[in-house]
Amino acid sequence: MDVGKPSADSAGSFPSPRELDVRWIHGSPSAKHNSDPDIQVYAFDEHTVILRQNMAINYEAPFLFLLFGDAQAVLIDTGATASAQFFPLRRLVDELVEDWLARHPRHRYHLLVLHTHPHGDHIAGDGQFADRPDTTVVGADLATAWKYFGFDNDPTAVAQVDLGDRVLECLATPGHHQAAVTFYDPWSGFLLTGDTVYPGRLYIQDWPAFARTIDRLIEFSERRPVTHVLGCHIEMTTDPGVDYPIRTTYQPAEPPLQMTTGHLHEIRAALNEIGDRPRQRAFPLFVLCPGD
Repeated sequence: MDVGKPSADSAGSFPSPRELDVRWIHGSPSAKHNSDPDIQVYAFDEHTVILRQNMAINYEAPFLFLLFGDAQAVLIDTGATASAQFFPLRRLVDELVEDWLARHPRHRYHLLVLHTHPHGDHIAGDGQFADRPDTTVVGADLATAWKYFGFDNDPTAVAQVDLGDRVLECLATPGHHQAAVTFYDPWSGFLLTGDTVYPGRLYIQDWPAFARTIDRLIEFSERRPVTHVLGCHIEMTTDPGVDYPIRTTYQPAEPPLQMTTGHLHEIRAALNEIGDRPRQRAFPLFVLCPGD
């Protein structure tokens, strides 16, 4: 096996936190003259890749995650732009898979495409993979995703997606969206929270469901070695409580993408402080926003 045991590092211990040694592309004063790549590629380790879409292509600039296992890779989310001309996600993923297979040869290798939720800036690139061989694209809509994970029978279940010696744990985490899913990767220790938790505006569709989700993520994280909590956007500035305006395409003073389990507790405390009358409120690293 090339990937090895995903629940422990080479020393036999659980994954330990280490910095994401990366400066994310963050737009430019003139989108017309932007020279950044369409998609930034950051290899966290040999088997874990984080991608970010260029703000000059779409202001949402979402993050995507490509994780390699022995039997298959999973791409979590497909970005905010459908056009392969302007957002060549399929071509890039093919190149990354080919490079990985050159180092870890396989006779056949599958690609699975999953999503954190079905908002357009997370599923727009799905069509680029529709005709890709050895590929399964699981729709992000409630009926399709819930059936795939088994949440239609038990929304409290912890589903498993086996990539081959790397097993993701998946939770139904409604609140931002009724079909939201959070992924935990024991190999890296990443808790991938989509738009539920990230340094930015946390839009809450269902306030009680969101509170229950935060409680569940806190409880889940207490029983697992989470190294980083990683959402899919950065919208805050480095000034506490100050976010960039919507549709901003130049964010030179971004905080890091990675958050901690401590921030889950901060979000819970913020919900308690606001109480049962939802309203928008800014906190140092996030803004709670009622609505979609």
